[in-house]
Amino acid sequence: MSETPPLAAQDPTFDGWEGLSWRERRARRLRRWIGALGVEFEHDSNKEAYRERIQLFIDVLRLLKPDRVPVLPLMGFYPARYGCVSPKEAMHDYEKLAAAQIAFYEQFQPDFQSQPVAPGTVFDRLGLEFVEWPGHGVSEHTPWQYVEAEYMKADEYDALIKDPSDYFRGTFLPRIGSAFAPLARLESFANMMEASTLPFNILPFADPSILEAVQRLADAAQETLRYLKATGAANVHAAARLGIPPLVAGTAKAPYDVLADTLRGTRGIATDRFHQPDKIIEAAERLTPLMVDWAVDQAAGTDAPVVMFALHKGADGFMTDAEFRKFYWPTLKAVMRGLINQGLVPLMSAEGSYDSRLEAIVDEEIPAESVIWLFDQTDMAAAKRALGGYACVAGNVPTSLLAGGSAEDAEDYVTRLLEQCAGDGGFMLMSGSVVDDAKPETLQAMIETGRTWKG
Repeated sequence: MSETPPLAAQDPTFDGWEGLSWRERRARRLRRWIGALGVEFEHDSNKEAYRERIQLFIDVLRLLKPDRVPVLPLMGFYPARYGCVSPKEAMHDYEKLAAAQIAFYEQFQPDFQSQPVAPGTVFDRLGLEFVEWPGHGVSEHTPWQYVEAEYMKADEYDALIKDPSDYFRGTFLPRIGSAFAPLARLESFANMMEASTLPFNILPFADPSILEAVQRLADAAQETLRYLKATGAANVHAAARLGIPPLVAGTAKAPYDVLADTLRGTRGIATDRFHQPDKIIEAAERLTPLMVDWAVDQAAGTDAPVVMFALHKGADGFMTDAEFRKFYWPTLKAVMRGLINQGLVPLMSAEGSYDSRLEAIVDEEIPAESVIWLFDQTDMAAAKRALGGYACVAGNVPTSLLAGGSAEDAEDYVTRLLEQCAGDGGFMLMSGSVVDDAKPETLQAMIETGRTWKG
């Protein structure tokens, strides 16, 4: 039986939302999603395909066996490559990127939309230094990547904990982007509370460098709008003409990963675990409600219900199981619970291997049928044994197979995977990680094998 009553999409912020359980909130979000208000379908068949795909997702989320397995290879630069658009062009020529996205959807018809690659011109305008992108730090044909460094110093935990917003505005952002550098000279906005002193608090905005910074940010924002307009047209095409719904409403991070990825880096956080472990925990706890609010704010702009986490520094090899349970899992779990309580569905992309984490993530504080765990290099049979009957499992077709294997290789791998994980439902076929390169025939074999499997 479907979790979603007959269609009558409603705004989940209407009066009475506060009195609902997490399941009731989620049901209302799902009704809104499947209702597809504002989508002008070209044919009734597209509308039916749209709803059927959403129902596949609802079924596997609820650990049921759907009519068929839903299939979604996570796309990075591959749609651009398929459309003969270079990575550099994809990040700067949004019309070419959108045309490539449409060609990809037309040919492969995955069950859900993927997020397009980021706008490189915005990176240019902001003068970002903590990423390299095609034609800027790396070859025009190389996907973009982070430049890891200690952007937060070891003695700055207290400043972050005291006021994360002020810390990011005044310290972190000026270190990673030249457009933000002048903002470090602004006073805290918390000082602007009295009419008599307000004129003096805003004096820094008369500084020419501040005015230039504000203009650069405005230019970058306008560029982002151009990117969204172009890529949004591809998403509208996918929904209206092909019946392919959006899936991801936004992204979130494990609070520990904010520290270990974004701020302190791998070396810095490893040192901190020995020298100031309590500060890591305190900072992660301080960031937890901010992560929830960030994701909920993103979800307000779309009907899709999924918030995607890219989990990095909790994987096998980065820390022991005891450290995972101490530093990583408690605040990640708290963010997940916060989103679940708002009716959202966390999609946990466990990059690398999570073989040693399977016992920890089956946690009574996370309700059953509330989360999807996407595994990359984890033993899928073990994952299914651990999470079966508790959470939907997804994955884990290797990107190396899609890029270097044959169609027969993909068919064999996917068939074995489905036999291991999909027989009793609660499984979604996905690539283990983001696909930047693939052989068309191999990717097609993955999708078709999943779509036609009748185990």
